[in-house]
Parts: sequence; structure tokens; C-alpha cells
Amino acid sequence: MPSDTARPHTPTSARFLRERDGHEARVTNVELFFDLIYAFAVTQLSHRLVHNLSAFGALETLVLWFAVWLGWQYTCWVTNWFNPERIQVRLLLFAVMLVGMVMAASLPLAYGERGLVFAISYVAIQVGRSLVVLAFLGRHHALTANFRRICGWLVISGIAWIAGGLLDGLPRFACWSAAVLCEYISPMFGFPLPLFGRSSAADWRTTEGGHIAERCQAFVILALGESVLVTGGTLSDLSAWTAPSIIAFLVCFAGSVAMWWVYFDTSSSAGSRAIERSSEPGLMAAYFHYVHVILIAGVIVSAAADDLVILHPPERIDWPTAWLLLGGPAIYVAGNGLYKRVVYGRFPLSHWVGLALLALVVPFAFHTDLLMTGGLTTAVMIVVAAWESISRRTSARTEDESLRTE
Repeated sequence: MPSDTARPHTPTSARFLRERDGHEARVTNVELFFDLIYAFAVTQLSHRLVHNLSAFGALETLVLWFAVWLGWQYTCWVTNWFNPERIQVRLLLFAVMLVGMVMAASLPLAYGERGLVFAISYVAIQVGRSLVVLAFLGRHHALTANFRRICGWLVISGIAWIAGGLLDGLPRFACWSAAVLCEYISPMFGFPLPLFGRSSAADWRTTEGGHIAERCQAFVILALGESVLVTGGTLSDLSAWTAPSIIAFLVCFAGSVAMWWVYFDTSSSAGSRAIERSSEPGLMAAYFHYVHVILIAGVIVSAAADDLVILHPPERIDWPTAWLLLGGPAIYVAGNGLYKRVVYGRFPLSHWVGLALLALVVPFAFHTDLLMTGGLTTAVMIVVAAWESISRRTSARTEDESLRTE
């Protein structure tokens, strides 16, 4: 999304905007309820990935994940401006949830017989929500021109989504890839359109940065929670609980805890402060969305890997399972590093070391089994989490002592 500067409220027919009284906009219960649909979508994508381990299958799942994230991201920005406690805004969220359920349910067969269902439901969410927001704003509000541009680009991408739904195979993948790029790239340039112009930094305004940061953090919790549920569900479905399967379950659970620790132990609260202190908080909030799509993709891939480790602990590694077991943690560590680059201004050394250790595991993995490789990746995640935790606490202690000295 484009960045913003604070502008005075324009008194128009936009009756449902959040009040900007200087206090941080809290995340409401209805927003958390809304997120449950996307938790379901994350589970669907993880299961799809397990059953489509080819390189092309992974790319197909990646495009679907980008679409799921875009639907959530654009709605997140709407609730950043509009008050979800108002009945009209709640009804909008419930309508998006209903269509989102259909979209998520169609994900496993999105490149098959339910492609058109997925495309229509996704376009209905993106375009329909934008049209309702324009009705909320009225013709003369300061945000109206921006949402007209957004709606215009979503209509353009929507044509590609529907066209892809009518096609099959590679043409469908090509159309949907183009649609995803359209929706991701257009905000970087201010949604430029003939006759409508483009959005500038001064055209955007958000509430306090804590809302966007907290919304992203809530999605990470949901994704990690779904990975834990997948782990428990896979163990539950086993006909016999053998020693290797129990050890695999413990290894996967420890990996999920380490992933939580890497993200939430020191940097989550700092995210809110980073947006609030930024000279362009809207641009900083946009960076949050761009890096979290990578970070959460790592959770999805790791959840698919955990499923395989618990189901087949003694199975030998091949290339598809290797990229799943090692790629998930690598994507997650890289996404966290980029996130902390945005928050702290640098990519942590602990994350560079974690990526290097995962690279060292690659040649060894082909000489062992799923359980051993899963154990090694979990060990790497624990090292990164412990290193980063100690590093941040030491840094915070040093800063406190420096302030007391001054």
C-alpha cells in the first residue's frame, strides 16, 4: 500500500471511519473472528502442498498463498480505516467471511475442477469489498480517489483471475500469476490509472501503527496455531503410535515452539513502535505486509513438512521432501530476518548463521531419513531462537544502563 501522512478528517458521508483521538486503535474481536477463515485457508494450503510436492505444484501453491494473503491484507487496511464495531462494517466483514469460506474450501482443487469457483469467490471479495468501501466514503471524501484507483486495479486483476478460471493447466497458472503480480506491484507505484491519476504519500492516512503490526502478529499466531493443530491431528490419525512417530511428534512440536520464539520473544512489540516512530508510517506498515507474506509462507511449508515427518519418520529423503523440510525453516528464518531489518534496521547475525546451518544440512539430508533431518532443522531453529533472544536482551540491558548513566 502507498505510504501516508497525517491529514485532517474531511467531514463527508464517510460515517464509519475509526476515530483518530491519539490512542492506539485496538484490534477488535470481530477482526480476530474474521481471521479464522484465513487460518482455515492456511491449513488447506499446507495439505495441498503435501500432495503436490513437484516444483510446479509448489509454484501453484505459492500463487494461491499470495492470493489468500492479498485478500486478508486489503481487508486489514479497510479495518485500519473503518471501525469494525459499526454494524455496517461488521456486516461487510461477515460477507467477506462467507465468500472467503467458499474460496478456502476450493483451494485443494483450485487448479482442477473448482478453479472458476475459486476465481469468482476471490474476485467477489476484492472488488465487492472495494465497492462497499466507496459507498461508505461517498464521492468527496479524501480517500475516495484512492479507493477508486484500488478498485480499478482489482477489476483489471479480476479479469485475469476469471480468465484463468476458465482455462486449464499452464494457461490458468499464467493468468493467475499475472493477476497476483498486478495486485502486488500496483501499490508500489500508487495504483496509477489513466484519468484517475496515482496516489501519493499525502493521499493516505492510517490509524496508529500498532493496529497494523498487531494484525500481522495475530496472523502469525494463527498460522503457527494451525501448524500445531496439523501436527496433533496427524499424530491422532496414526493407526499405531510407534517410538519413531512419538519422537517425530516431539521434534515437530519443539520446532513450532522455536518458530514462535524467533518471532515473538523480542521483536513483536518493537514492530508497533517502529511504525509509530516512522516518518512515513503508512509506508512502514506496507513493508510489514510485504515481509509477512514471506514469513508466513515459511510456516505453511514447515507445517507440510511436519506432516510428512510424523507420517513417515524412517523414510529416506529425496529432492521434493528435502526442499520441504529445509525450505520451510529457511523461508521462515529469511522472512524473520527481513522483518527485523524493517524493525531494527539490520538483518540479525543469528539469522544469517541459521540460514548457513540449514545450507550445511542439505548434503547430509540425502544420507539419512525424514526424522533425522526434521530433528536437525528443529535444532537449527532452537539455535536461532536462543541466540536472538540472548542478543536482544543483552542489547536492551546495555541501552538501559546507558540511559541510566546519562
